[in-house]
Amino acid sequence: MNPHNTDLTKTIIGAAYTVLNKLKPGLDEKLYERALVIEITKQGLTTQQQKQHEVYYDDQLIGTLIPDLIVENTVIVDPKVVKAFTDTHIAQMLGYLNITNLSTALLLNFKNAQLAIKRVSI
Repeated sequence: MNPHNTDLTKTIIGAAYTVLNKLKPGLDEKLYERALVIEITKQGLTTQQQKQHEVYYDDQLIGTLIPDLIVENTVIVDPKVVKAFTDTHIAQMLGYLNITNLSTALLLNFKNAQLAIKRVSI
C-alpha cells in the first residue's frame, strides 16, 4: 500500500471513531454513512457518496455498481452494522476495487461499542 493510502485510511478510521463515539453503536448503516461524510469533509477530504460505476462484460453494459463512499478518489469506504464481517463482505470489496480500479477499501462495522475495521487491498 502506498504511504498516501496509509495516511488516508488512518484519517478515515479516526473519523469513524469520532462518529461512533458521538452516535453510539447499533443505528442504521445510512446514518453512519452520512455522519462519516460530514466528519471526513471536516478533515478537508473529498468524498463521493453513492457514485455509480458502469459494469461491462465483453464490452456490453450489464449494470451499475454503487459503492457507499469513495474518499479522495482513492479509498472505498463501506460502513456496516453487522454481527461480524464475512467472506461475502470481503469478496464484495474485492469486486468493487476491481470495477473502480482502486486498490484500497475499508469495511467499518458500527454495531458494537468498539469499531471493527477490515482493510481490503488488491
